[in-house]
Amino acid sequence: MQEYLRRLCALLCVFAAVAVQAQDYPQRPIRMIIGLPPGGSTDIMGRQLAAKLAERFGQQVVVDNRAGASGIIGAELVAKSQPDGYTLMMAGGSFGTISSLYTKLSFDTTRDFAPIALFATSPYVFVVHPSLPVNSMQEFFAYAKARPGQINFAGSTPGSVQRLSGELLKRTVGFDMLYVPYKGTGVLLPDLIGGRLQAAIDNVLVVVPYMKSGALRGLAVTSAKRSVVVPELPTIAESGAPGFQSGGWFGVLGAAGTPPAIIKKLNAEISSIMQQADVRDRLLAQGAEPLWGPPDELKKLLARERELWSKVIREAGIKPD
Repeated sequence: MQEYLRRLCALLCVFAAVAVQAQDYPQRPIRMIIGLPPGGSTDIMGRQLAAKLAERFGQQVVVDNRAGASGIIGAELVAKSQPDGYTLMMAGGSFGTISSLYTKLSFDTTRDFAPIALFATSPYVFVVHPSLPVNSMQEFFAYAKARPGQINFAGSTPGSVQRLSGELLKRTVGFDMLYVPYKGTGVLLPDLIGGRLQAAIDNVLVVVPYMKSGALRGLAVTSAKRSVVVPELPTIAESGAPGFQSGGWFGVLGAAGTPPAIIKKLNAEISSIMQQADVRDRLLAQGAEPLWGPPDELKKLLARERELWSKVIREAGIKPD
């Protein structure tokens, strides 16, 4: 009995210490890891959140870009960090694909990370060069089916959600188009605008200016519902591909083992930030829609992403660079 009471007392002391730790958190600067180069959508989102968290906590939130290997370098750093809430990561869509694309990772994207909070979603747009004689997805599907393998499309690197979305679309509708690999959006856009490429799937923020100028023609958005940024465009699902859904997302992760009380505090702060009018307006102007919810919502999203893209990667035989 005495041994039981001793252990119970020790356990209660641990719980009390964690509670005090969470109450005092943070007591020093927090590092926000971005596994991609500066300037991209994930980097932009991470920097905006870092600035807001710094205001809330009265501590620096330092953005640390650890680009390379499709985000693996940054993810590995977070997975192997101390689970104390002082190393966070702004994750994007590619995080849901790396475990299926790379088979020899030093970490597990399910086991080694703690979901903390949702941040935003950002739909992609299916765009074509104006020389293509189509004005809707239905017309594009008919045109492509009549010319199997003759339509070129680009979607950034092999494991990007943009490229995988194209593969998913081909399988959903039943047509073929030829994937042309590029290192990123900045490289493929000149060829798409110049007519050397015929179609692409990319972030709404990236392509909308070219749609407005007439350099590109937007046919539909990839998200489950219409985008508030381009409400005139239908979804691909309502354009002849029932059930189709893909797109960008952003969420905050920490290392597995981060105390639940710290996760709860971070989630509450981030959710509150996402409901601020200035944050919402800025995100909408950038083509993203704010999200918030408990950590389980991000956990469920990650599970759906892994299941969806692992199937596409396997069926399409996609390999990393």
